[in-house]
Amino acid sequence: MPQVIDKEVGPIGYGLMGFTWRPVPTPMNQAIEALKAALNNGLTLWNGAEFYGTPDCNSMTLLKTYFSKYPEDADKVTLVIKGGMDLDTHKPDGSPEGTRRSLDNIINSLGGTKKLDGFAPSRRDPNTPLSVTYSVIQQEYINTGKLGALYLSECSAETIHEASKLATIGAAEVEMSMFSPDILTNGVVKACAQHNIPILAYAPIGRGMLTGRFKEVSDLKDRGVMVNFPRFQPDAFEHNLKLVRQVEEIAKDKGCTPAQLAISWVRMHSNRPGLPTIIPIPGATAASRVVENAQVVDMTEEEFQRLTVLVRIFDTAGGRYPDSVPSNT
Repeated sequence: MPQVIDKEVGPIGYGLMGFTWRPVPTPMNQAIEALKAALNNGLTLWNGAEFYGTPDCNSMTLLKTYFSKYPEDADKVTLVIKGGMDLDTHKPDGSPEGTRRSLDNIINSLGGTKKLDGFAPSRRDPNTPLSVTYSVIQQEYINTGKLGALYLSECSAETIHEASKLATIGAAEVEMSMFSPDILTNGVVKACAQHNIPILAYAPIGRGMLTGRFKEVSDLKDRGVMVNFPRFQPDAFEHNLKLVRQVEEIAKDKGCTPAQLAISWVRMHSNRPGLPTIIPIPGATAASRVVENAQVVDMTEEEFQRLTVLVRIFDTAGGRYPDSVPSNT
């Protein structure tokens, strides 16, 4: 089994964004059921963010409710949460004051129900040296036992190399899917392999596209901020459906769901020659979808290579984020 932050985790993790960062948050009873299903099905690495939602409904408030109900589950979960962002301007803030504010808010909001195993500045702050940010995290939070480890988020290869000289990096959270295989060629996986840093691959189902459930742009209306992303605009969406249809056909022949196939393709990269441990962290807000995503679908080398060629020749339309959102920092 893979290890993250010195804790054994499953081959697939769990992203929490969808619960609270949408126009209508998931009802609490449904969310608790989904979280329990995740743990029961081996998804023991949970990934959230301070800014996923509002001050009253976010990753921490959800988790506090869950671990208050199931305190015996706290030690079974490896919890990593992003922050380091000004919650008013939504800009990175890696200053000592901003870092303390973020970490204190996350830890206090969990209310002692669960230790924070990992913290990452969600984006690199161009106005603050990494050494300054990391010094606060290491000396005031890790060394004092308030935090387990530091990890990276939406990072470039250059940042990985620099960060590794300054601190022990527990993981790197970066996007990877059939729509977004960028990290395989932009130096990120190579840098993580060099420094033995496991990758938490977020959005492995292409933000839901690769489930095959979205046939029209209007189907995305309840998905929150992603409706503004370039690849979900009408022309790009129609083009990207071509890949979805091909994945659906292959999944049908294999006897699995398109989502399971997409997750498996990401997972199959893990620990191949020259690659680090890679753990896909799909999100789902219904227990039934969690169970679906948790199934480890085996794939032959021939099937893997067929999908890899398909991904390589497909030209995804639209960027991962709007120009206003920092990426590869």
